[in-house]
Amino acid sequence: MSGKGGVGKTTMAAALALLAAERGQRTLVCEVDPKGDLAASYECGPTRFKPSELQPGLWAMSMNTEESLREYLSLFLRIPVAGRIGPLARAFDFVATAAPGVKEILTVGKLCYEVRENHYDLVVVDASATGHIIGQLAAPQGINEVVHVGLVSQQTGWMLDILSDPELTGLCIVATPEEMPVNETVELAARVQDETTVELAAVIVNRVLPELFTRSEEDLFETLCEPEVAARIEKDAGGEPGPILAAARLAVTMRRTRAAHLDRLRQGIDAAVPLLYVPYLFTRAHGVRALRQVASALSAELGL
Repeated sequence: MSGKGGVGKTTMAAALALLAAERGQRTLVCEVDPKGDLAASYECGPTRFKPSELQPGLWAMSMNTEESLREYLSLFLRIPVAGRIGPLARAFDFVATAAPGVKEILTVGKLCYEVRENHYDLVVVDASATGHIIGQLAAPQGINEVVHVGLVSQQTGWMLDILSDPELTGLCIVATPEEMPVNETVELAARVQDETTVELAAVIVNRVLPELFTRSEEDLFETLCEPEVAARIEKDAGGEPGPILAAARLAVTMRRTRAAHLDRLRQGIDAAVPLLYVPYLFTRAHGVRALRQVASALSAELGL
């Protein structure tokens, strides 16, 4: 899951993982974006690099490149590493700074490894936001293009195989029907196609306002706003109707504005890419109760 900051990316990742787990899939959800907050979504303690089981079939973890390096050294190079890796970590920071793509490889590689080893039926990633996701997805490809032999080439090779297989990997972009999120979604969709081998699996549109009023009701609101009618309502009801009618007018305006952004989103995305709609919840966005509502909406959109 990627998307502009603040559109509900973490909520969508958490809800999708919850939905999969409750349908019997062994599911890992991983938080890569440091601004994400899986713990708030699941109302649990802080998540760490080592996956913790939140409920039957659902594990959660947070990415940590130092821990990922430690695991890599142990698994692939048979280097025992105890405690903090100290000088090696400092050397790693130097190499990672001098050679862009190293930290991205440790992030993507860890997740691809979980897929390759079939530790889970589904791995859901709360990935980086739109400004950084391309660098992560394209890292194995970039290194594979300059290193053609040896262990590094072999390992970026199987990462690429996993990332490039649409049966195994897909990117979901989360957006809201607003100007900037739609702009960034359309731009990211084009860059994913041009600069990576990953398939765009879906665009999830969050906070879609429902059609609250019919056209005849909207006309009625306009009539009720006329001074003489409003004065009669105020006299009979004992209160000023203006704020309520203004709120209704605002809801109609927001719905129409967002509908225009939705149209622009549809036109900017390949018609073959499904758009999934999650309604505005009119409630707090965090917590298990909200998560179950989002999971239910996703289930309906996916036809499950």
